[in-house]
Amino acid sequence: MAETGELLWAPRAWVGGRWRERVVLEIAARPSPDGLRPVGQPSYWRAITPDQPCPAQATPLAGPVLPGLVDAHSHAFQRAFVGHAETLVGAHDDFWSWRDRMYGVALKINVEQLRAVAAHVYAELLAGGYTQVCEFHYLQHAPNGTPYADPATLAWAVADGAQDAGIGLTMLPVVYERAGFEAPALRPDQRRFATTAASVLALQRDLAASRRPMLEAGVAIHSLRAARPESITAIARGATGGPVHIHIAEQTAEVEDCLSTNGLRPIDWLNRHVRLDARWHLVHATHTVPAEIDAVARTGAGVVLCPGTEANLGDGLADLPGWLQAGVPLTIGSDSQVVREWPEELRWLEYGQRLGLRRRNVAANPAGGQSATAARLFDAMLAGSPAAAGLPRWGLVPGARADLLVLNRQDPALQGVPDHKLLDALVFAAPARPFRDVMVAGRWRVRSNHHLDEERLTARFVDAMRELQ
Repeated sequence: MAETGELLWAPRAWVGGRWRERVVLEIAARPSPDGLRPVGQPSYWRAITPDQPCPAQATPLAGPVLPGLVDAHSHAFQRAFVGHAETLVGAHDDFWSWRDRMYGVALKINVEQLRAVAAHVYAELLAGGYTQVCEFHYLQHAPNGTPYADPATLAWAVADGAQDAGIGLTMLPVVYERAGFEAPALRPDQRRFATTAASVLALQRDLAASRRPMLEAGVAIHSLRAARPESITAIARGATGGPVHIHIAEQTAEVEDCLSTNGLRPIDWLNRHVRLDARWHLVHATHTVPAEIDAVARTGAGVVLCPGTEANLGDGLADLPGWLQAGVPLTIGSDSQVVREWPEELRWLEYGQRLGLRRRNVAANPAGGQSATAARLFDAMLAGSPAAAGLPRWGLVPGARADLLVLNRQDPALQGVPDHKLLDALVFAAPARPFRDVMVAGRWRVRSNHHLDEERLTARFVDAMRELQ
């Protein structure tokens, strides 16, 4: 039995792409072969039934209910760097100068600090409406570059942080071999990142074999510039049982270098040399041409957009209308952790397009029956979530993990808003504390706007930050 009881009742819930009234949500454990519920295993939705009075045995929820989203791109350790690169140093600042300063944190953080930082940011992500996070994990070795006795030491630190916070986790160990397209090796300040295709596939197998509750395992390739072509091919052939993520076309300099070295744009090169399919998720994909979008659409691969980070780093604007029109699966990610809630990410996603195109409601699609911008964006990210995380089902549907968000109707930004406009206000009215309660796998993790282990996780994070200064 779930901690809340087997039945919940919501006054309204987002089911099947629209608000439904008086919804009964039935939780069930997934039984083991002997018919008993495995200890610590997650619970799932057995049934979602709208238009029902509240059963006597049900727990009424305190507000409207939404499914959680998957945060499809995270670097947890970069939470320790947020706010530390917002001063101009030198005559020019861009992604590359930010990256060099970020390496300072990457070179210092130890195992215990990483766990504390991960747990804190994952608790923040829960409060921001994410219930699963895909960790693009390239921090692998000791600060001096020496491998740990257990190559998965830092991966376990992140996984322990996720367990501390109570969020679902998809670990994506990263192939990272060189500093650039024509570089023979990594730079000295990248020494903690060194991996090969073989070591990453071994890490994936070890993580998957642990069978930890709410832990999935895929693989990632840092970028075309950071991985050798033969390693990319090896990952494409050897990765089974999980998603494959890759940074691509984030920066114009990357596109120019790829053209100079390979004669092809990054997405074009990847699509020609690897058989893309629904396992693949292209992170950022900021600088594209229409032919690349059409080619990706034919493969079933997805795209992960990180609008808060892309704005912070000055990356540029992705072709959101192009990706939407082509029907490419989309998700969002918190990436560098400057934004840690999905309503703000969706707001940045739409507002960037409005600024660039000088028109409003860019993501809306009245001809397709989606005239509300927030609803179209939310449903797109909801639909893309399971594949990005390596999960079979997602959302308020039978068989999906029992995750939900209870909207905070008492937030000033949501007070007085008609029920049918709640999603619009959630994204565009900028509530300060949008989610009152958050459930993951049938267990409450956030109640009355506070993580249930908030004091302990915050204290550990503050201690780690003091040590890292």
